[in-house]
Amino acid sequence: MKFRSSKENLIETINIVQKAVSAKSTLPILEGILIEAEENLKMTGNDLEIGIESYIDAEIIEKGSLVINSKIFGDIIRRLPDSEVTIESNEKNIVTIECENSHFEIKGMSSEGFPTIPEIKAENSFSISQKVLRDMIRQTIFAIGTDEYRPVLMGSLMEYKNNELNLISIDGNRIALRTHPVEKEINEFSIVIPGKTLNEIVKILPPEDDEIKICNSQNQIMFDTGKFKVVSRLIEGEFLNYRYIMPEDYETKVTISTKDLLSSIERAYLIIMEEKEKRYPIRINVANDKMIIMSNTETGSVREELSIEMSGKKIEIGFNPRYFIEALKAIDDEAVVIYFTSNLGPCTIKPIEGNSFAHMILPIRL
Repeated sequence: MKFRSSKENLIETINIVQKAVSAKSTLPILEGILIEAEENLKMTGNDLEIGIESYIDAEIIEKGSLVINSKIFGDIIRRLPDSEVTIESNEKNIVTIECENSHFEIKGMSSEGFPTIPEIKAENSFSISQKVLRDMIRQTIFAIGTDEYRPVLMGSLMEYKNNELNLISIDGNRIALRTHPVEKEINEFSIVIPGKTLNEIVKILPPEDDEIKICNSQNQIMFDTGKFKVVSRLIEGEFLNYRYIMPEDYETKVTISTKDLLSSIERAYLIIMEEKEKRYPIRINVANDKMIIMSNTETGSVREELSIEMSGKKIEIGFNPRYFIEALKAIDDEAVVIYFTSNLGPCTIKPIEGNSFAHMILPIRL
């Protein structure tokens, strides 16, 4: 095998496929990147839960394939001069890397034992803007659960119903929902994608309007941009019925600037962050078109006052400030509507118009 490519192209591809490489594995081959030089040059990472393959612009001089340790390979390429890189291997899988006056020789592995990425027998297939998918993940991923005893909540529910694609994350204390219309008619489906997979996808997806193809079977899902492909297992189990959990009725409705509310809660959180041993809530008081945000701890106290538009009853309620901060940071709208059900019930943050997102947060008893 022998090929030539730019350092820039190599780095970009290595950074993508490394996200599916095991850092530590009982199988050394899973700590490597599969390099295949055929008609095109392709690199693949696969830790048996998620597999990523990516094509790279290169001059193929001699066809062949091998596996090379991901960390060593990546570290070498990153430190090479910004120039053309020539990579060659011999029949003993010794890899030679040359760039200007730099010359490396490292041991590779045969490609025969590398696990192949499974082919998806698609039950559903549709395309969506890469930017839209990236935003949908970014605006829900923070609410994915971490409790290993509830593994189905360690992923996000992706479902298609009524010409809408929904992505939902639940961790037991909050719900993050993002909705986007899909023009193509496809079969209704409901699957749970591991949080790890979504976290890697959001890192490598560019905020571009180019489309990404999504296909799923009963236990696998594939994301394909044409340049790279991500294949992941799905999480088995029944996801919580978020539609049943999210309240429809409310006692108090508040319209408020997203930026102003976020800034006020972040300032109130400064006092709480100093308390390492105890968890203090923020106290929210809504009355007379004012929202008062307060926090009292052993470190000190803070009081923030915001002008709002409100309807319904006055209310005093407590929340974990981090849940509010993460939800508000995920919202791009300048203003939002917050619906409070009661001082012991959940609140829901929604857009002023439409239904593109919803964030439900459970309160803390004061």
